[in-house]
Amino acid sequence: MSNEVYERIEVRPLAGALGAEVSGAQLGELDDATFAEIHRAWLAHEVLFFRDQDLGPEQHKAFGRRFGALQVHPFLHSRAPEGHPEIVVLESSAERPVVAAGWHTDVTFAERPPMASILRGVDVPAWGGDTMWASCRAAYDALSPTMQRMLEGLVAVHDTSKTFSRGAYPSERRPDANDTPTALHPVVRTHPETARKSIFVNPAFTLRIKGLRPAESDALLKFLYQHVTTPEFTCRFHWTKNAVALWDNRCTQHRVVADNLKAYRRMERVTVEGDRPA
Repeated sequence: MSNEVYERIEVRPLAGALGAEVSGAQLGELDDATFAEIHRAWLAHEVLFFRDQDLGPEQHKAFGRRFGALQVHPFLHSRAPEGHPEIVVLESSAERPVVAAGWHTDVTFAERPPMASILRGVDVPAWGGDTMWASCRAAYDALSPTMQRMLEGLVAVHDTSKTFSRGAYPSERRPDANDTPTALHPVVRTHPETARKSIFVNPAFTLRIKGLRPAESDALLKFLYQHVTTPEFTCRFHWTKNAVALWDNRCTQHRVVADNLKAYRRMERVTVEGDRPA
């Protein structure tokens, strides 16, 4: 865990592999020096949590833009009718008990998957509905040198066939049946800012590993999915109203814990455009 020193914020680690709660900053009114410390803490801990952040939509987007250009999600419901297409709305209730309960890295079916996501709890359950994150960097570091060498150089196919292309999948719209988004990414990617390596496959969007027979690909992916989500590589966050999570999509996976699906839950997210994994 990082031994970084901060002057403007307090950073309290939540778990050994990743995750820290930050206090002493209001994300809607950051000066450059405070943002620089948040950015440094984010690279060190991979996912940061902030409580009591009453962000309006313009403030939410402005904080995201400090990291880079914002993505408009191609399939999920957003606040576009209100003039905020960059803000994805994630809702669930007893009538529509839908949450992202499977482990995933966001939008890896794109050639340039997101760099970061910033999720705000607008209406959250009194209990349950936590979100978990896993460090794909810690998972890579824990592999044997032999397995690391075997994985490097492998390329995986990512698409929407297990998610947004499915007729039963809840989304605002579906990919064109004749034009399913597909991307090729290295199984092990190098972080462009930290130079740390991480496993870059996930069960939601990774279809197969190129060059392997189906049984070989399936067996290797099954091992990697289970390995990444080893408890020692994870952290868990309990949401409160106006809490915000900022995570590095280049080296993490996340999922919702679906243990209170009858409660109303509304989350809003902005996502920052990323680069081509290498």
